[in-house]
Amino acid sequence: MNGDIETLEKLSTEYKESMPADLRETKSFDWYLEELYEDSTVARNAHQRVADMFDYYGTTYDETEGVVEYQLASEDPLNDGENTFYGRVIHQSIHEFVNKVKSGARRLGPERRIKLLLGPVGSGKSHFDKQVRQYFEDYTMREEGRMYTFKWTNLCDVVQDQDPADDTVRSPMNQDPLVLLPQEQRQRVIDDLNERLDAPYTIQNEQALDPESEFYMDKLLAYYDDDLQQVLENHVEIVRFIADENKRQGLETFEPKDKKNQDETELTGDVNYSKIAIYGESDPRAFDYSGAFCNANRGIFSGEELLKLQREFLYDFLHATQEQTIKPKNNPRIDIDQVIVGRTNMPEYKDKKGDEKMEAFNDRTKRIDFPYVLSYEDESQIYWKMLNNADVPDINVEPHTLEMAGLFGVLTRIEEPDAETVDLLSKAKAYNGEIDEGDEIDVKKLREEAEGKAEVGEGMVGVSPRFIGDEIAEAIMDSKHRSRGFLSPLTVFNFFEENLEHHGSIPEDQFQTYYRYLETVREEYKERAIEDVRHALAYDVDEIQRQGEKYMDHVMAYIDDDTIEDELTGREQEPDETFLRSVEEKLAIPEDRKDDFRQEVSNWVSRRAREGEAFNPQDNERLRRALERKLWEDKKHNINFSALVSANEFDDDERSSWIDALIEQGYSEGGAKEVLEFAGAEVAKAEIEE
Repeated sequence: MNGDIETLEKLSTEYKESMPADLRETKSFDWYLEELYEDSTVARNAHQRVADMFDYYGTTYDETEGVVEYQLASEDPLNDGENTFYGRVIHQSIHEFVNKVKSGARRLGPERRIKLLLGPVGSGKSHFDKQVRQYFEDYTMREEGRMYTFKWTNLCDVVQDQDPADDTVRSPMNQDPLVLLPQEQRQRVIDDLNERLDAPYTIQNEQALDPESEFYMDKLLAYYDDDLQQVLENHVEIVRFIADENKRQGLETFEPKDKKNQDETELTGDVNYSKIAIYGESDPRAFDYSGAFCNANRGIFSGEELLKLQREFLYDFLHATQEQTIKPKNNPRIDIDQVIVGRTNMPEYKDKKGDEKMEAFNDRTKRIDFPYVLSYEDESQIYWKMLNNADVPDINVEPHTLEMAGLFGVLTRIEEPDAETVDLLSKAKAYNGEIDEGDEIDVKKLREEAEGKAEVGEGMVGVSPRFIGDEIAEAIMDSKHRSRGFLSPLTVFNFFEENLEHHGSIPEDQFQTYYRYLETVREEYKERAIEDVRHALAYDVDEIQRQGEKYMDHVMAYIDDDTIEDELTGREQEPDETFLRSVEEKLAIPEDRKDDFRQEVSNWVSRRAREGEAFNPQDNERLRRALERKLWEDKKHNINFSALVSANEFDDDERSSWIDALIEQGYSEGGAKEVLEFAGAEVAKAEIEE
C-alpha cells in the first residue's frame, strides 16, 4: 500500500532533485571565468537567453505557412498540454514575437524596442506573456539556461562606516559578474569567448556597475591599491541566479495604478529611508533597488495594459528601451538588460497612436498583433481545452456543438469578402481549410483583401472566446439542472441569443449583424444535423461499396473512351452519364468540372492500386459523401420524416437502430433523439415547401 501513496520522503527527494545542484553554492570569480571558457552562453544577455529558450523546448516548421511553431506554445510540455495555443494566426503572432527577440539577440535593433502585444480582449496575449515568463523561470533552472550574479562580502573589514547588517550585499541589479572587470580587460575576455561561441549571436557586455556596487568597488580598490585580484578574491562570491516572478527576480509584471497615483519610483526605485540615517541622503547605499525595471534586470519586464499609463509616466520607457538605462530621481543612470514586453487592447492603442506627443514612444515600440483565432475548428479547441481543464459535470458534448460555437465567433471576426462568388460562410470554411479541388477560392487573396479593409488587422474585432466560453458554461449548467445528460448546439445557440445584448464588450450597433450571423450558423448546423441523420437512416456499407465500384467502372470507361458491360443484359454500352452525374451532383460539381473530378478520383484509385490497397470508397471523403447522399436520395421517399418528431409513430426497433447509429457518431442517447427529431422536422418542412 505504501508504494501507492505519496510520502514526505518521496516528495522531498523529488523536490531536491528538481533543484540545480549549485543553487546554494558560492563560487570564486576565477571559477566563473573558467566556466565561461567552457560554456560562453552563460554570459548571454536577456534577449539571447530568451531567444534560446524558445528553441530549447522544441520547434516545428510549417513549410506551407512559413511559420515556426514553438512547442512551449503549441504543446506546452511543462504542463502536459494544459495551456496550448491554437490557430494559424496565433502561431504566426508568436513566430513574429520570437523573430523580434532573436533580432534583438543579434543587436539588429529590436533589443532597443518595446515588444507591444496588441489585440482585442480575450485574444490570448496575456496568456502568452504569462507562459513566456513561466518557461523563462524553468529555463533558468536548467543547465542550458543557467546564469550567475555576485555578492559583496566582508565589507565591514574595509568600509569603515558600513552597517554591520550590510556586511554581505548581493548585487542590487543581479548583474553578470563580468561587469566586475574593467572594460578593457572585460573586452579581451569577451573576444576570447566569442571565438569559442557556437551561436548566431556574439557576447557583448558594456554595462557599468550599478551605483552601489561601483561605490564598493572604488572603496575596495583604494584599500588594495588597485589590486583587482585581491578585491575579487577577498570580497566577491559568485552565486546562481534563478528567475522567479514571485520573488521579483529577473521577472516583473507591472500593472498601471490610478492615474492620479502613478509614481515613477515604481519603475526605477526610490530612496531607502531606513538607510538615510546611517549613510546619508546622497549615499548610493541609501537607495532601494525595488523598481520594476530593477527587478526585471537580466530577464523579462512585462507591462500589463501598458498604454493606460499617463504620457509622462511612459517617458521612463524611452531611455529604458533606446538607451537601455533608467534614471532614478536624484541618482545616476543605471544600465539595464531585459526584454521589455507590453500588452494593450485596441481602444488604448488607437488613442495613443493618434497622439502626436507620443511619437517618440510609438517609434520605440514593435507592434505584434494578437488577433482572435480565425479557424473555427481551432477555435473549438480553445473550448475543449477549457472543458478539459475544468471539473465538468458528467455530460456528453454532442457532435458539432463546439465547432458551431467557434463558427459563430469566427463569423463576427472576419471581414465580409468582396467577391460575389464567396460569401462570409464560404470564407470562414476556406479559412478552416475546407476547400475542395476545383473551388475558385484563393485564401491568400482573401486574407490580403481583408487586411486592406480592416482598420488594424483582420481578427482584431468581434466576439471574444471569453463570451462564448461563458455561454457554453451556462449552457452546461442549465442542461445539468434540467437533467439533460448532453450539451447540444441548439442549447448553446439559445444562450448566445439570450445573452448577446448583455455582454459589455459587444457594441450595440453590432447586435443585429451578430443575430444574422447566428442564423447563418443555425442553418449550417441544420445541414450537418441532417447529414448525420442521413448517415444513420440510409447508411449501408455493402450498398455504398457496390455503388462505388459501379461509379468507378463507368468513370474508367469514360476516361478511356471505352464501353462497359451492362449489369443486366451483358451487352456493351456507353458509360452511364446519368448515373455518373447523379453521384457528382451530390457534391455540387458542375457540368464543366466533371472531367476534373473524375480524373481526380481515377488518380486516387490508381495510386492506391500501386500501393497494393484495394478500392474502398470509405477511404475517399468526397466520394463517400457523394455516395451516401445518393443513397439517401434513393431511400428518403420511403421514410416518414414527420413521424421522426414523435417517438410513438415509429417502430421501436427501427428507431432504436437509428439512435444506435447516431451514438456511433458520438451522440448520447438523449442527443441522438434530439437531433433525430430536429432533422426530421426540418426535412419534413422542406418537403412540404417543395
